[in-house]
Amino acid sequence: MLLIFTHKVTNRLTYTAKHVFENILGVEMGFTTKVEDFIKHNGPKMTYSKQPLQNEFFIRSNDLLFEQGINDLEIKVSDWNGIPCFFSSGEKSSVPFDIFSASFFLLSRYEEYLPHVKDSVGRFPVKESIAYQNNFLELPVVDLWAYRLLEALKERFPDLEHKEKSYRFTSIVNVTTSHAYAMRGISRTLGGFLLDLGNFRFRDVWERLSVILRLKKDPYDNFFKLVDIHKKFPIKTMFFFQFAKHSAHDKNVSTNNNKFRYLIKSVADYSVVSLSTSFVSTMDKEVLREEKKQLGNLINRPISYARLRYNKVNVPATYRNLVETEFTDDFSMGYTHEIGFRAGTCTPFYFYDINTEVRQPIKIHPFAMHDYALVKYKSKEEVCEKMDRVYRLVKQVKGDFILVFSNELLGGKQQLDWMDLYQSLLKRYYV
Repeated sequence: MLLIFTHKVTNRLTYTAKHVFENILGVEMGFTTKVEDFIKHNGPKMTYSKQPLQNEFFIRSNDLLFEQGINDLEIKVSDWNGIPCFFSSGEKSSVPFDIFSASFFLLSRYEEYLPHVKDSVGRFPVKESIAYQNNFLELPVVDLWAYRLLEALKERFPDLEHKEKSYRFTSIVNVTTSHAYAMRGISRTLGGFLLDLGNFRFRDVWERLSVILRLKKDPYDNFFKLVDIHKKFPIKTMFFFQFAKHSAHDKNVSTNNNKFRYLIKSVADYSVVSLSTSFVSTMDKEVLREEKKQLGNLINRPISYARLRYNKVNVPATYRNLVETEFTDDFSMGYTHEIGFRAGTCTPFYFYDINTEVRQPIKIHPFAMHDYALVKYKSKEEVCEKMDRVYRLVKQVKGDFILVFSNELLGGKQQLDWMDLYQSLLKRYYV
């Protein structure tokens, strides 16, 4: 066991060290505040404090993990042999920065507690993040730092044991609009026709009419094609269906539509199905609880996983609501329009609530890409080149490579053949 001496064991330190050593590296660890216990320990050990005791492996601590609440921090990004880092720790330190404070800053989403102007749907803007501003959003830096730390520890302690974990790939299909034209009801269908005619979208008028007359299939109804694709690859796949009342931001098919209900039950026979929350329920716990209950009753299975509408994570309120409505896992930690790692890691982690200084019992699964981030690319080759770089890093640190796709893009009229691109990405990354 790796023993860590520190002057004070705090919730922040325990939380962060467990993610770095246990979740990422598979290293068993413990803490002591007693010098005599540290000296007596014959196994690998390190000091995390302001000063080393002797000539041991030492990381000079920043104050962040020994504080409470939110403070205005000065962040200056430097370089650790090609990997960006911050919270420099001086010459005596065996590592040139406080890896634990830097990891906590990213994992806790500390910067999202600080004053900022939200975007049009109420999200933390990617351009406000330290990772975007310093060009390391596409790097799972917490995992890269952890493995670099492991190398340094193994140089000092060759017998340090760690359990190897394995790379995992997950494909998520997010369904907030299951059908473009079908199952829409008379008033919404007529409204759509009038809107298309008023905007001279005659191709859309014809397509809508063709779907309603059953001359062609609804373009968004690609679920069983996706199920067939998934059967070709031994990968973990998940469908998140919105199951909510109609609102300005939530325009899926009515939850009372029997064909829609049958579709969800049919997909649930082949894949994990869980809840894509509505925009309304992100702000109303009772609505969220009802959506969860209704979908669970439909598929006759408990609903434990959530994906938030527009990836609208507002810390800490969002995760408190999910905990109170008994969700165990969230798959919304990422940016809709940018590739990369919002929390700096590609390893699932538990949410730390800074306002209460407690680790919450909800596991966050950070995604690397939402397909809307790929819309700006002009060719399949360009997308693959971009995604390959991220994939190689995730595989290098044996992380979770989670990609989010939407049935609207997969079935929409775009410059790229999205279904072909989807299959190509699954084939490239499932191993």
